[in-house]
Amino acid sequence: MRTEKLKTSVWAMALLALAAFLPLFFTGCAETASRESTGEYVDDSTITTKVKADLIGDDTVKAHQITVETYKGVVQLSGFVDTSDQKDRAAEIAKNVPGVKDVTNNIIVKPSS
Repeated sequence: MRTEKLKTSVWAMALLALAAFLPLFFTGCAETASRESTGEYVDDSTITTKVKADLIGDDTVKAHQITVETYKGVVQLSGFVDTSDQKDRAAEIAKNVPGVKDVTNNIIVKPSS
């Protein structure tokens, strides 16, 4: 009888421990207002890589002068280019990448000397 109470107590403690830690497993990858979930981070990294690759492959844009960052599908372009055509083309390229929700074009056109 004492052995059965001990087994019951061990099982009860194990279930309580499981109940206490189980929520941690499901919230570990959840997004918060200021942080992306793991899946979103991977998606954003993929978008950033694709935008950079497409910029490099374009003859109009000087890709090495442009920084690309992505957060929750919104691509931010920044840096300096020589012409407004390069700025516009960079935004157009970014908009055409699958998964891009919006593009913020903060590229600055250098003044001509």
